[in-house]
Amino acid sequence: MSEKSEAQPPSIAVLNEGGPWGGGSGGDDGDGANSPWNQAPRRKPGGSGGRSALDELLRRGRERFGGPGAPEPDTRKIASFAAIGLVLVWLIWTSMHQIDPQQRGVVTRLGSYAGILQPGMRFSFPAPIDVVTKIDVEDIRVKDIGSTSANDQNLVLTGDQNIIDLAYSVRWNIRDPELYLYQLADPDDTVGEVAESAMRAEVARVSLNDAIGPQRSQIEARVAQRMQEILDSYRSGIAVQGVAIKQADPPAKVNDAFKSVSAAQQEAQTYLNQARAYSQQLGAKAEGEAAAFDKVYAQYRLAPEVTRRRMYYETMERVLAKTDKTVVEAPGVVPYLALPPAAAKGTPAQ
Repeated sequence: MSEKSEAQPPSIAVLNEGGPWGGGSGGDDGDGANSPWNQAPRRKPGGSGGRSALDELLRRGRERFGGPGAPEPDTRKIASFAAIGLVLVWLIWTSMHQIDPQQRGVVTRLGSYAGILQPGMRFSFPAPIDVVTKIDVEDIRVKDIGSTSANDQNLVLTGDQNIIDLAYSVRWNIRDPELYLYQLADPDDTVGEVAESAMRAEVARVSLNDAIGPQRSQIEARVAQRMQEILDSYRSGIAVQGVAIKQADPPAKVNDAFKSVSAAQQEAQTYLNQARAYSQQLGAKAEGEAAAFDKVYAQYRLAPEVTRRRMYYETMERVLAKTDKTVVEAPGVVPYLALPPAAAKGTPAQ
């Protein structure tokens, strides 16, 4: 029994010695360093402290977009890129020009006229070197002069020293964009002033009746021609399309009296027209009777006696047709006494 109590089990001795992989932590021989239980975890070569590839990707993204750990952004570089972008947009925007079919583009280079851009996609130097002004050359503009309102009168003197109230309009468009932009300070006002001058000059050559009546169309044509001549002398680049008189009346204060005179003139003209029509009717009737007489005379020359007798009978028939008498020339015949007119009309005898 004593021998058994002094001896230790072999398994416990092995554990105390460090197990099958070497001595324990208290061993002096250093064999415990080779034990897997005493070694630190291995890392991949070039690793980042045990971080995975996903963690590394997320870290780089945070740094790029200003997250925690990202470097401060370079504001100067960003501002320079933005300025370059704005300059490029400005160059493209001011160099390309879409000209519509009814438009023309007037180009000024450093303040001086440089040319005309035709319809289509056109290019020029960027602003402020080239400046393009688009002008609609087919649009018909209308300038109204005078008014149909009684409170706003445009009085014009006629050739016979009368006064009329005129209201008219002028239609015009742009013929030369360069001259239209740079030759006149205010082309619209110039058109109105030239129209008024030309109208007064033409109305001063006609009478009041002609101005308000039969010669209005001729006045319009002459005013348009005179306006075009004046505008061409100004080198305005404007083409006059026409003039239309909308109102040509006497002044409002004498308008009623003028209407009475005009009505009397129209009535007199009506009587004259009726007299001319009656005269033409009588003339046509006389010409017809003369032609009939010529035909009778031609027959008379062929048989004078027969023609005379026939003419006598026809004349007596027309004369006695409206009488109640009957003439009997045969001998031995009792003359016929016509009944009274009352009996002829069917009234009963008393």
